[in-house]
Amino acid sequence: MINYKGYITLFLVPTIALFMLVYAVSLVILFGTSFTEWSTGLKPMFVGFRNYIQMFSDDASFKEGFWNTTVWVLLQSTVHVLIGVVFAIILNMKEFYWKFARTVFMFPNIISGAAVGMLFLCMLNPNFGAVNSIARLFGHSDYAQNWFMDYATAFLSVTMTWLPYAAVVTILILAEIAAIPDSLFESARIDGASELKINLFIVIPMLRNIIGTCVILAGTSMLQKMDIIMMTTGGGPGNTTLNLPMYIYKTAMMENNFGYSNSVGVFLIGFGIVFVLLARYLFRIGSSEV
Repeated sequence: MINYKGYITLFLVPTIALFMLVYAVSLVILFGTSFTEWSTGLKPMFVGFRNYIQMFSDDASFKEGFWNTTVWVLLQSTVHVLIGVVFAIILNMKEFYWKFARTVFMFPNIISGAAVGMLFLCMLNPNFGAVNSIARLFGHSDYAQNWFMDYATAFLSVTMTWLPYAAVVTILILAEIAAIPDSLFESARIDGASELKINLFIVIPMLRNIIGTCVILAGTSMLQKMDIIMMTTGGGPGNTTLNLPMYIYKTAMMENNFGYSNSVGVFLIGFGIVFVLLARYLFRIGSSEV
């Protein structure tokens, strides 16, 4: 008799080895050095909880970065996901334009973050950008708003570079809708249910698991968002658009303070774990109840 468990274990060995080498060892080093004072050319010196005490007590940049990260995670896991769900339900009606709209909506998600950042830098340029140029056409001849470097508009401008483009969520929702048995829809229509009621009382409840998964994917994507911020504002003006990944980069690479940046990294990992567990609990992911 073939020992399938032995074969499965054998096939898992390369993956486990790769995980241990690339992730597990790195996480252990990250956690260990977060309790040290460590700079390039110097050996790590154990300082206990000093980095964490400094982080939560007198580091204004960390607090602002944490606040911005939290706001972006909440926006991405609510507004962004809602846009994707609504767009998927509309596309599922399969009107004549649905394939074209699905393709066009996907474009921003297949372009690299750096390219998207450059695109928005050009669009919102105070001198020749499309947005300011359109404003000048409507009578504001001297309009030259610096969208990314104005304290009043920087955060919103950076947010709009990714928030509305929920094509990945839309594709996942469309795939889940396609898996719903047609008999449910046919029975509802025979009973006289409108398309609105079908979507509200059949489709959306059946999407609970995948919506919860999309919330996790969208929210955690904000815990690694740095490319567009670096290309557009660099975290400025001041710390208006600073988030934790950007703060970790600045602390490690620009201030040569790897011990402190690693403590922020440990906090960011903990923040992500708490968010994932909370989302799993709220959406009861894995439960078959409707």
